[in-house]
Amino acid sequence: MPNLEHPAYPAADLLHLESLVPCRESQVSMLLSIFGERHQFSFPSIFIYGHTSSGKTYVMQTLLTTLQLPHVFVNCVEYFTSRLLLEEILSQLQSCSSGTEQTSPVHCDTLNDFVRLFKQAVASQELQDQTLYIVLDRAEQLREMEANILPAFLRLQELTDRNVTVVLLSEIVWELFRPNIGCFEPFTMYFPDYSIGHLQKILSQNHPPEYSADFYAAYINILLGVFYMVCRDLKELRHLAALNFAKYCEPVVRGEANERDTRKLWKNIEPHLKKAMQTVYLREISSSQWERLQHDGGEPGQLKGLSAHTHVELPYYSKFLLIAAYLASYNPVRTDKRFFLKHHGKIRKTNFMKKHEKTSNHLLGPKPFPLDRLLAILYSIVDNRVAPTANIFSQITSLVTLQLLSTVGQSDQLDGPRYKCTVSLDFIRAIAR
Repeated sequence: MPNLEHPAYPAADLLHLESLVPCRESQVSMLLSIFGERHQFSFPSIFIYGHTSSGKTYVMQTLLTTLQLPHVFVNCVEYFTSRLLLEEILSQLQSCSSGTEQTSPVHCDTLNDFVRLFKQAVASQELQDQTLYIVLDRAEQLREMEANILPAFLRLQELTDRNVTVVLLSEIVWELFRPNIGCFEPFTMYFPDYSIGHLQKILSQNHPPEYSADFYAAYINILLGVFYMVCRDLKELRHLAALNFAKYCEPVVRGEANERDTRKLWKNIEPHLKKAMQTVYLREISSSQWERLQHDGGEPGQLKGLSAHTHVELPYYSKFLLIAAYLASYNPVRTDKRFFLKHHGKIRKTNFMKKHEKTSNHLLGPKPFPLDRLLAILYSIVDNRVAPTANIFSQITSLVTLQLLSTVGQSDQLDGPRYKCTVSLDFIRAIAR
């Protein structure tokens, strides 16, 4: 019994559409009811939101392409200014109406020009007889454009007096879009995250032909059991599934186990999935490098990149304290006025500076600095005003406990404590990033 039914579209097309969008039948059915028949006026604007990899872009592209509805699909990240966005819509629209690739560039400077050129582009009989859909992916970028762009798209049907529907796809809620002066409210629709059962069903469809569907489904079940708590991104999970499947099949290829020996297969793949956990989302190495590392039996510590620094998570002001400590350790005291004061006056180059200007301070190692110099640099690099409270001093003590800073000399000195920064430049770059 098919889940998608609509009298305006052939049953074969709806059945094919249902097979292409698994676990999104209710959302597609809702969109079909909003669209209505081809010649009917649809809702002027539709706002679809949901987390990343929840199927918004894929469902809209598949729906419009499978049912052969006239549409324009634009990514607002690629066309990041209003002029580029409007010209791209007109260019795709002219190609859609003529059926051929548009060669001449389209120039559109203002929204008035866009409305005039839009009416001319949809003057053909084919586009007048059915609804035209303009889909704006990553629509949150519209908030960075001129103030009249978003309200104009929301009521483009009224401005142009044409049968057009604008669909906005975004990862944020509509309340963060709504202008302060008010605008036409679109029809909002939410795409929920895929559940673990949905991910199991979608990922199991990609099984290789040389293995059975049950064997690949068992592998996907193991993969989701490891990664589902830390990663719900369908694209990332699909990448991980393709990357580690060859390692999962090794006992079967060598003849040490069959497809039903789940325990042996799990013992073989478990350490490699734990290694992959350290680089999920980061893409520090390519797929070929990862496969080579697995084949050579390398350790995850061999991976160089951001993951070498992300094991230390620091509070907000501790990061600035560590950056200030690094600057105090590797910059001479005489340069503080030049680096951290806006109106430092004229700096004269002395003979000492000329003699040592070619020597890198990183080769000489970190130098000790007093507490008052550390706090002075901290106040200059933090944008907002920081009060010297007990919280700041306790964070300095925590950095010493973590061995990111070290104390120099005796602790009972009358002139106060002195510290030295012990971390590397790569670590500081990761913290500053």
